Amino acid sequence: MEKVAVVLFNLGGPDSLQSVQPFLKNLFSDPDIFKIPIGQKLFAKLISSLRSKKVVKQYALIGGKSPINELTENQRIALESVLQKDNTHFEVFVAMRYWHPLTEEIVKIVEKGNFSKIILLSLYPHKSIVTTGSSINEWFRFYKGNREKIAIIEEYHNNSEYHKAINQRIDQTLLEFSEIEKVEFLFSAHSVPQSLIASGDPYQSQILASINGIMQQRTDNRKFHVSYQSKVGPVKWLEPSTEKFVEELGKNGVKNLLVIPISFVTDHIETLFELGIEYRKVAEKSGIVNFKVMKALNSSEIFINMLKNLVLEKL
Repeated sequence: MEKVAVVLFNLGGPDSLQSVQPFLKNLFSDPDIFKIPIGQKLFAKLISSLRSKKVVKQYALIGGKSPINELTENQRIALESVLQKDNTHFEVFVAMRYWHPLTEEIVKIVEKGNFSKIILLSLYPHKSIVTTGSSINEWFRFYKGNREKIAIIEEYHNNSEYHKAINQRIDQTLLEFSEIEKVEFLFSAHSVPQSLIASGDPYQSQILASINGIMQQRTDNRKFHVSYQSKVGPVKWLEPSTEKFVEELGKNGVKNLLVIPISFVTDHIETLFELGIEYRKVAEKSGIVNFKVMKALNSSEIFINMLKNLVLEKL
């Protein structure tokens, strides 16, 4: 029987308040995000120490840890259960970029597994060097096996089943509003430096293509907007910022707003704290009465089946 390994790439997150600082240190040590030719380890140690007190308070408000680890493990279990088929044995692994199980740990396990094929599957729907690219680069820093065994699924931003899964979540969240017809949509994507897009990174164009595909599936002609969140550092990032845009919408009379986290498939600090707590306060102060944040896809059946089909296509 053929043995196939499927490796899910995700960000990872601290599994306790004590692990926030080392998690941040791993993040700021990533050369694909922070390109510091000299002294990056020192930079990562310093900046993670400075930021950790603030970030620890944020994680304390969402349960004392990141849910991304458990939610990604649930995705792993769900995908492995639907992948089994005649004459092929699938084993699904999770390789986190900045927390355990780290990519280096999973490479060692997979290399010892005698797999005939290895499929690297990004849980970032939109391709960027700072997400999918970083995870792939990290894999090949440690993988010493036969590269011909490896197939890579880098993005699926235009997949109609991905759009369908998002729309299912949207429709579920709309039921929480009393005046559904008056709800406006705000698609919020993780921001990236503007210079990255200028250099040819496809992330922003893929975000916009996804939103276009999602809205084309709908029949309600809903008014929608696009913004970007989670800026770090002084350089120019993609705009408008979600925080400022929420405030602007409120001041312009919007009372019912559904925020759709478009670049995340698992809930974590940026959906639960940044959108769900921090920007909720902004919304309420600016006059938005009903502010809802859509739950991420997590283990959506439509989404898991889409991942299954992407894997089977690679065989």
